[in-house]
Amino acid sequence: MGALFDSHCHLDFDDFASDRTAVMARAEAAGVAAIMIPGVSRRASSKTRISSASIELFYGVGLHPYFIAEHDYADIDWLEQQLQRCPHAVVGEVGLDRSCSDYRKQQQLFTAQVELACAYQRPLIIHHRQSQADLVAILMRYRSKLPAHAGVIHAFSGSYEQAQSWLALGFMIGVGGVISYQRAAKTRSTIARLPLESLVLETDAPAMPLAGYQGQRNEPAQLLLVVDALAQLSGWSTAQIAAQTSSNAYRLFANR
Repeated sequence: MGALFDSHCHLDFDDFASDRTAVMARAEAAGVAAIMIPGVSRRASSKTRISSASIELFYGVGLHPYFIAEHDYADIDWLEQQLQRCPHAVVGEVGLDRSCSDYRKQQQLFTAQVELACAYQRPLIIHHRQSQADLVAILMRYRSKLPAHAGVIHAFSGSYEQAQSWLALGFMIGVGGVISYQRAAKTRSTIARLPLESLVLETDAPAMPLAGYQGQRNEPAQLLLVVDALAQLSGWSTAQIAAQTSSNAYRLFANR
């Protein structure tokens, strides 16, 4: 099986502070060659960035709805400065989440971040919870201005029709641990019907553990289990999945 690309891993979170080097060593041993580390807030992104000699690291900057209380509208100016300084940074993790407070503020900040993604032609990493219709409605207003590779709908959970809405906008579908749960029948059925060219793999570590690992910290080495789950679901070989999803992620995040 070829090298793997974890398209969504919060490797900079404090959950990994005590053993980050060991976590990355396990990821490398599992065949993970690249990791996208999304940003979630101005404060979190102000930390010293981690580095690796063996795993290629990519970064995003964004204002995640989980941290809506600490976001300020002035953070949009800060975000634009980061995009100017870092020509390869993507916009994310951003989105809308109805389980979080101040939904109107979420919508305003999300729209502003979409405008930055359009202005600087950077892909978006989008979080959703009970909000896909609202997200698509906002993005449709910017459809002609979005980057050719618009981004990824992270941790996709939904119907085939919802997935088609994202593909029509130029987004890829993020596939993670949710497909390992039998109860996620609708999402499993949807992912099995989508073309492999539209998928990227992700762990969302330290969150989103796979079935059988509930209550444990997730980590990028577990991407192997996502590959296995997708192979069982789809009929594609693990080698096909590794090669195509990594190619998809490199095209999306590195334009190559």
